[in-house]
Amino acid sequence: MSTAPSPAGTDATTHDERPLVSILLIAYNQERLIADAVRGALAQTWQPLEIIVSDDASTDGTYAAIEAALRDYRGPHRVSARRNEQNEGITAHLSRLAGLARGELLFVAAGDDVSAPERCGRVVEYWLAHEKRFDLIATDLVDIDDTGRVHERIAPDGLDAYRSFDDWVARRPHLIGAAHAWSKRLFERFGPMLPGAMAEDQIMTFRAIVSGGASSLREPLVRYRRGGLSRKRRYRSVDEFVAHKRRSNLFGLAEVRQLQHDADIAGLGERMRAVLAPKLAREAFIERMFAAEGVGARVALIARSRDVPAGLKLRMFLYTTCSPIYAPLLWAKRTFGK
Repeated sequence: MSTAPSPAGTDATTHDERPLVSILLIAYNQERLIADAVRGALAQTWQPLEIIVSDDASTDGTYAAIEAALRDYRGPHRVSARRNEQNEGITAHLSRLAGLARGELLFVAAGDDVSAPERCGRVVEYWLAHEKRFDLIATDLVDIDDTGRVHERIAPDGLDAYRSFDDWVARRPHLIGAAHAWSKRLFERFGPMLPGAMAEDQIMTFRAIVSGGASSLREPLVRYRRGGLSRKRRYRSVDEFVAHKRRSNLFGLAEVRQLQHDADIAGLGERMRAVLAPKLAREAFIERMFAAEGVGARVALIARSRDVPAGLKLRMFLYTTCSPIYAPLLWAKRTFGK
């Protein structure tokens, strides 16, 4: 790990009581794009600021690109670069960085996105104006393509309408975690996220809603690179397609475990168990179907799984037993899909 010297007076109690905040910039196999993300972090106007740039055991030259982007930095921010020896995944990686960070407010930054220079400043001002009450603040974003060309503004669901567990149950919000900032106290209350979930956004938003609250600052402060986790996939083979379904199942099970864990801490365990029961039944059925050996075992599992929709049973039978029938559909998507 390489660390730039900390400028004098960067504790949270200095700079006329301006809080120290941290950017958690995570990267994985983003050699070509990471320099833009680093430059966006270094250009932040808020002080005092700590920036942690972390590579999740990339297999390309991402870490070398991080070192190159930081090499000549002589600005006011406290900057460190690190890399994991083994790939941890998004939730474990961000939790590790949250444990290292010293800031009161933690900004998520992805290695293929770019923060506007005023991002931290505007969010901190908003947080202070509300007496640090909120545990999560989300901003709007601007869509950019692979070349960096700017497209339309992206406005995820407003979080101010979510004031309770019941609000969250009624309709889980559409979120983009790359534009989120969390209070450090969320981790002090709930602890690190469990490894294995696909993303952190729903997990951290739930934590905030049942704690100090979540809010949306309607300003486009992150340039969001299309083609990340939300991109449309073009599977090269049926095996790749089925492997994706298996990974999605593991992600789903991990998210269920995390939400139940956090609800237990918040005193909402029994209510959450009832809410998650249908999803848990589906994900457990999928897991068992992939693990079952032979057509007979799968048919028997389908017959005794009365709490699973018929459509899911059919799809899982096809995925696990007759997956080659998807080959023409995948070819058509690769050939004609937009």
